[in-house]
Amino acid sequence: MTREDDRTLFINGEWTSAGNGSLFDVLDPSTEAVIGRASDGGAADARAAVAAASAAFEGWANQTAYQRAAALERAHRIMLRRADELAALMTLEQGKPLRAAKNEVLYGADFLSWFAEEAKRVYGTTIPSARANQRLTVLRQPVGVVAAITPWNYPISMIARKVAPAVAAGCTVVLKPAEQTPLCAIAMFEIFEEAGFPPGVVNLITTGNPEAVGDVLLESREVRKLTFTGSTAVGTELAARAASTMKRVSLELGGHAPFLVFEDADMDHAAKGAVLAKFLNTGQACICPNRIYVHSSGYERFIEAFTQRASRLTVGAGHQDGVSIGPLIDSAATEKMERHVADARNKGARLLTGGSRVSVDGLAGTNFYAPTVLADVTPEMEIYTEETFGPVAAVIPFDNEDEAVRMANNTDYGLASYVYTTDLVRATRVSERLRFGIVGINDINPTSAAAPFGGVKNSGIGREGGAQGIDEYLDVKLVGMTV
Repeated sequence: MTREDDRTLFINGEWTSAGNGSLFDVLDPSTEAVIGRASDGGAADARAAVAAASAAFEGWANQTAYQRAAALERAHRIMLRRADELAALMTLEQGKPLRAAKNEVLYGADFLSWFAEEAKRVYGTTIPSARANQRLTVLRQPVGVVAAITPWNYPISMIARKVAPAVAAGCTVVLKPAEQTPLCAIAMFEIFEEAGFPPGVVNLITTGNPEAVGDVLLESREVRKLTFTGSTAVGTELAARAASTMKRVSLELGGHAPFLVFEDADMDHAAKGAVLAKFLNTGQACICPNRIYVHSSGYERFIEAFTQRASRLTVGAGHQDGVSIGPLIDSAATEKMERHVADARNKGARLLTGGSRVSVDGLAGTNFYAPTVLADVTPEMEIYTEETFGPVAAVIPFDNEDEAVRMANNTDYGLASYVYTTDLVRATRVSERLRFGIVGINDINPTSAAAPFGGVKNSGIGREGGAQGIDEYLDVKLVGMTV
């Protein structure tokens, strides 16, 4: 950082400390050691940030789309220049392996570039009228002040994915990052500052007390839009509270992704894809497969190949060479892995590899968990119905397509899903039957800044990315004129 630790709030274009002067510790999940401190913003700070965003809104909304795009393009160039620095910080603060952190930085930068272009594509329409003396025009205009709440598992790309479309549309933003990863958020706002965003357009409140800040953002009538990425439980509560002031909401919530492997698939290829998808970010991604369904004819062959690949993954600190499985974010996450594995084994699941915490030489952290494979998982087990959010894979056999689709859809979640098959007709049919916002056909990474990302059912409301992403920050206005 370029300032003292106690000045990590960015309000109205100035770095400042929390009004009460308090700080909170930031930990390295690999060692559980303190790596920094951040200002512990409170309600008064949040109100000041909202006021700044509200005051800046009209001026920013009235800038041309080309001016707003230029600011995003500058931020994009700065982010690319600092990519290595940002990745190293993310690995230290969040724990993911350095190569994955670098990939996330580049992915996040894509959103700045994409929405710089989308700012220029906010088109209106004219409507033919039944009256000869009437003209009807439809405008799309920014909703106003946006409250953005971002998660710890993708602490840089999620900021870009929310801030970029909001400011491209002409909105101003107050962002509250996860309390586990404030340093990444600070680094991103340094980029926005250097890119020359006017005071008040982007505002940052770091806090170890999210409830106090969240209360202000939810209760303020000046905040017209809430965008949140996190758990379904929290998202549901936020949406209910946002309704009291009729805020627009977009929510990217939990997932419980099925991964369907049909009998015609190449089992080795499918196993490779499943391992890469399942253990992405140590399993701490909302699109990670949680239920891996494999046709019974290739079931044993698949789990053998899958287990061999999983067992070869190296656990360790993200900065160490060759590491692909970093630490879980905290002890609560690790304890959930232990609970899920114990429950499944007690109810008859086969443990094929892993199943315990791992000690890493030279590191004091206790949140390393071995890549784990459980076979013969059944609906009675917690892991079958709960999102795991960690490096534990659950594998289940099926006998026919209808059964596989029925089991895949039998969840309250609906974010990502995956299908492995070489049958184009089946791929088309199954992708249309799956009730999920995203379907990957022989594709473990069906995401891009240019593509809409989001779920159905309890996995959320709205879309991020793609042409649809900027729509979340625009109101539609009809202008009727008699001539």
